[in-house]
Amino acid sequence: MPASVDELPVSINRIDERQLSQGQMQVNLSETLDSIPGISAQMRQNYAQDLQLSIRGFGARSQFGVRGVRLYSDGIPGTMPDGQGQFSQFDLGSAQHIEVMRGPFSALYGNSSGGVISVFTEDGRPGFGVEGSVEAGSFSTQRYGLKVDGDEGNVNYVIDGSHFQTDGYRDHSAAERNLFNGKVRFDLDSASRLTLVANAITSPSSQDPLGLTRAQLLVDPTQAGTNALAYNSRKSLDNEQVGAIYERELSEHDTLQATLYGGHRSTTQFQAIPASTESPPANPGGVIALTRYFAGTDLHVTDHRMLLDRPLQWTLGLSYDNLEEHRQGFTNFIGTERGVEGVLRRHENNRVYDLDEYLQAQWDPFDRWRAIAGVRNSVVQVEDHNLMPILTGNIDTGVRYSASNPVAGLVFRAADQLHLYGSYGRGFETPTLNDLAYRSTDGSIPGLNLGLKPARSDNYELGLKAGDKRLHADLAAFYVRTQDELAVQANAAGRSVYENIGQTERRGFEAGIDTTLEGGFSSRLAYTYINAVTLQPYMTCVGAPCKKVVIPAGNHLPAVPEDSLYAAVSWAFAPQGFTATLEAISRAQIFADDRNSQTASGYTVLNLRFGLEQQSPRWHFTEYARIDNLGNRSYVGSVIVNETNARFYEPEPGRTFDLMFTLARRD
Repeated sequence: MPASVDELPVSINRIDERQLSQGQMQVNLSETLDSIPGISAQMRQNYAQDLQLSIRGFGARSQFGVRGVRLYSDGIPGTMPDGQGQFSQFDLGSAQHIEVMRGPFSALYGNSSGGVISVFTEDGRPGFGVEGSVEAGSFSTQRYGLKVDGDEGNVNYVIDGSHFQTDGYRDHSAAERNLFNGKVRFDLDSASRLTLVANAITSPSSQDPLGLTRAQLLVDPTQAGTNALAYNSRKSLDNEQVGAIYERELSEHDTLQATLYGGHRSTTQFQAIPASTESPPANPGGVIALTRYFAGTDLHVTDHRMLLDRPLQWTLGLSYDNLEEHRQGFTNFIGTERGVEGVLRRHENNRVYDLDEYLQAQWDPFDRWRAIAGVRNSVVQVEDHNLMPILTGNIDTGVRYSASNPVAGLVFRAADQLHLYGSYGRGFETPTLNDLAYRSTDGSIPGLNLGLKPARSDNYELGLKAGDKRLHADLAAFYVRTQDELAVQANAAGRSVYENIGQTERRGFEAGIDTTLEGGFSSRLAYTYINAVTLQPYMTCVGAPCKKVVIPAGNHLPAVPEDSLYAAVSWAFAPQGFTATLEAISRAQIFADDRNSQTASGYTVLNLRFGLEQQSPRWHFTEYARIDNLGNRSYVGSVIVNETNARFYEPEPGRTFDLMFTLARRD
């Protein structure tokens, strides 16, 4: 029972292959996510950290990786059972499309579902094809890619690899990545198929320029932060994962899908923590070494029937995910030498697993009505096994979180091209292992911060979807109230200590409008208004040493802009294969801390990209160029929330240039 997006009570947008590839570097998801309302994706100009990404304010406070938003690649989770995810292994060079979901129905995906981002690898086309790409731009940025694909008999495959390197906009921000992605599908028989996916990334060294104080920002936004050079702050990464998806038609009415995946991730991060700060034996050190092994499975059955002579579809499923983490902490000095791995200070094994059961049903009780409802029961278990109790004094500990989250929505087709809907969902967000990792920024209080509670939210949405291929609009109003919101209490010496801050609310409005005009012109507009504030006063920590202050009710949540606008006009001159796009990206100011004492000003930037395509029976050539920040504006794109030393600011570059070339052949 396939349904179009307009027939669902869900805010969901799709970014297609041309949007992902035309004039895009295909390195960061932030290249295209700005065109989706409700989402904020900032690249940070720091490849030692993931994007600063939030959906309707969820995830904005993340200090490491992505939290509050679920990530998937070809159905394989990029979010671990503790709720933390990474984008680094997502391959945009072979992506066919991206889907972005916001709102209540995100809760059906489990823990930390403030929104869902899913990347889907393209299928191979008939015959055999090979494509090479070369890209170069400002700051000695380079990317080289090679992709092969095909569809022969019962086998369909895509294999893609790329190398990326850059000197970076700021001092001490050079990075290098090697990425591999492969997908092979076997049609086993007329009723079943098996898809195998694998991806890997190696990043031998990504330098970390750290944040800047306002004074440093005004003097030279390209400089590295305090002690970044002295301690050579940086991160290295290796990640490999594989997965298998088996699909079978059990009968005329029933289908089965089983997913199995597993992988390994190793990260070593050198922080710019002064040696004097690390002197106390209880301090966990300025080098974090994490080795993670993860695996999981999902099994669900979908049934199509008639109920009271009306179509009914339901899905029943079970999922299990497991994460084993080996965490070590070392000093970042030996004698007078800085930026090297020193004495072991922290050594523990942590485990997180979740077991979820879910049910979703869709029924059309009347000709113009569609009802969808579901529930997901989640149990998340965290276990900490300390291997150095003599040094740190704490013993093995653990905590268990659980929730049963219902969702429901109703769609009314008021006219052939007008759908009205409303939906409600309850969600929850557990603390991640990184949220739990510290109880103090100086290490004086050892052990995991197991006093943290999961945040629980009630999410409401009303919207309409109207129009056709020439003019289409999506409008949505939302309201979210969260209890026990997770927030940064203090961020110093490379460590973030989290706390629960009581109730918050997010209310806002989203609009997405697409038009197709005569003469090859088209346009895209995406606007978001969000008012994200605290509802209760609470105490938090300011400065080092900690000074307790009261945060009043009504303060804005940090890193969440009140207004965001994306506008683009494109022109395609088909006979010559010429395309051009002018886009404007505008964002209101954001607060850098809970006190709302520091801000990063709002900004508007213009970007231009244009290119040519040539096509013959066997060959396909493309040449693209892009100019970002045409006006050469100086601005801050992201902030490090509640950085205790006021090193909040992560500036963006002025005018930049990129060139991209591809050559493809198909036999």
